[in-house]
Amino acid sequence: MFDRLSSLVIALTLIVIAAILAALAGGDALTIAILAAAGFAATAIVHVAAPAPVTEARADIAAPPPAPLPSLLRHPDFARRADQETDPLLGTTDNIVTVANDAAIRLLGRHIVGADIRTAIRHPAATEWLAQAAGAEIPQEISLVDFPRPGQRWTMRIAALSGSDRIIILSDRSAIDAADRMRSDFVANASHELRTPLAAILGYVETLQDMNGEADAETRHRFLSIIEREARRMQQLVIDLLSISRVEADRFRRPTTPVDLAAIVRTTVAQLRDSEQARAGDIVAKLDDGAQPMLGDAAQLGQLAHNIVSNAMKYGRAATPVTVELAREGDRVRLSVSDQGDGIAAEHIPRLTERFYRVDEARSRSVGGTGLGLAIVKHISERHQGQLDIASEPGKGTRVSVTFPLAEAGGA
Repeated sequence: MFDRLSSLVIALTLIVIAAILAALAGGDALTIAILAAAGFAATAIVHVAAPAPVTEARADIAAPPPAPLPSLLRHPDFARRADQETDPLLGTTDNIVTVANDAAIRLLGRHIVGADIRTAIRHPAATEWLAQAAGAEIPQEISLVDFPRPGQRWTMRIAALSGSDRIIILSDRSAIDAADRMRSDFVANASHELRTPLAAILGYVETLQDMNGEADAETRHRFLSIIEREARRMQQLVIDLLSISRVEADRFRRPTTPVDLAAIVRTTVAQLRDSEQARAGDIVAKLDDGAQPMLGDAAQLGQLAHNIVSNAMKYGRAATPVTVELAREGDRVRLSVSDQGDGIAAEHIPRLTERFYRVDEARSRSVGGTGLGLAIVKHISERHQGQLDIASEPGKGTRVSVTFPLAEAGGA
């Protein structure tokens, strides 16, 4: 159709034509009729060209509102994919738990579905943070100390979805914290163990220097003997630290070299019997005849046997036997060392393989123990797929056993 300007021009043209015709007609009744017809035609043209606001308004009213975004938590595949996550995962709508994967149910209980998230995760920091994060759009993380049990630590992360939907993920950081504590404790203990003999050495050296040669031979000999003992203690500690470092570096590499455990144990027993240790003559060997083939590291297995037998010699009573046994048990071989000493209380046994752990620190230092012997035994045993067992009865003695798979069973 015409726009407003065109319609106005056409209407004026019609009126002018009508006026000309009226002038020619002499102004009678026909003239009036022509003018009326021209006016009606002009009015009709202008009306047709005018906009239709009512129609456009109806069109605006009829436009459908935008459809709401579908909820990710209600997607049929969401629950299935959530169960594949190893970390606990929760989905909430208006702070109500609507989805919980298997890991979350194992951690918090099946009752959490349908409960308020602030009561499902019972931790003051979590409750406070969830209340503050109601309108948050940026994922955050908070540390939950002593959750769900004392000594554990978890972290909580949250991601805001459309509407009031949120995803909450819990991650266990207890093992990482324990490893960090172990590293810190190891450094602190190693520093302490090295500082103690070093302080003794420096003290006696300074004393000898202050004497300016005035000390008699007996005093000098006694001081020098103490210095030598403490220096050897430091030397042994450094050797053990290097040993445990090498064993840990190789712990994920299974040995592939065929060795004879019986020959390794016989060599270790012979070396200790020939040593100058006070109880070298107390060793009693009960070894099966023949070879005990297995896949292993000969140097590490020799160190394992040496540490176990040496411990029994240090902590067993003098003039009592230190019994070394090696026997085949099906497709495995067992190395056992028994002493007749004071024994160990049951509460100490689980911690005997910890680095620098001692039941009696004063006695351990007096016999030259570094606190690393059984820790090294544990790591060597694990690398060789062995099983370490410690049994002790206070007042009667201790038995340390390690079983290894034989080469035939391992498919050598």
